[in-house]
Amino acid sequence: MALLESRAPQDPWKLFLRWFREAQRAGAPQPDAMTLATAGDDRRPSARMVLFKGLDGGSFVFYSNYESRKGRDLAANRRAALVFYWSATGHQVRVYGSVRKVSRDAAAGYFAGRPRGSQLSAAASRQSRVVRSREALEKRVLELAAQHPDEVPLPKDWGGYALRPRWIEFWEHREDRLHDRLRYVRLPGGAWRTERLAP
Repeated sequence: MALLESRAPQDPWKLFLRWFREAQRAGAPQPDAMTLATAGDDRRPSARMVLFKGLDGGSFVFYSNYESRKGRDLAANRRAALVFYWSATGHQVRVYGSVRKVSRDAAAGYFAGRPRGSQLSAAASRQSRVVRSREALEKRVLELAAQHPDEVPLPKDWGGYALRPRWIEFWEHREDRLHDRLRYVRLPGGAWRTERLAP
């Protein structure tokens, strides 16, 4: 269905959640995967895949190590972009906005619900830093497992981020590359303006 303004929801969150659920039902591989693009004070862009962990107060949430490349970038420059792409449904969503850290309590709640192996990996990894070997990393995981046989504490350098969009663009595949593109731009006060973009 074309993204006609008369049919598009006034609220971009309704459209995003509809497309996300459609991707899940269509069997899209890893539908919660999204590209996160950042740039630090060196102005050098960097992009990687992260996992979308939900919406919180009109923001896209993801988790990471604060000392990673992305964490260092976001500490220097809070502006970032996201891209979701679901080939199974022919949909893409692009997001641009500013990022803040989620609360420590929210991060602890999420971390506590992760599988133990994932908790240990997060605690063991100084993400994006050079390591001597794979064996050294695995040894550190075993050491932490022995130190914390019951509960793995939330690492002090690990937590969540929430990206609040300035705009969200919805792209839908159409024949002959005459794709549909609809952008929602946040206005002062929280309302949204919709704009149709040329493909």
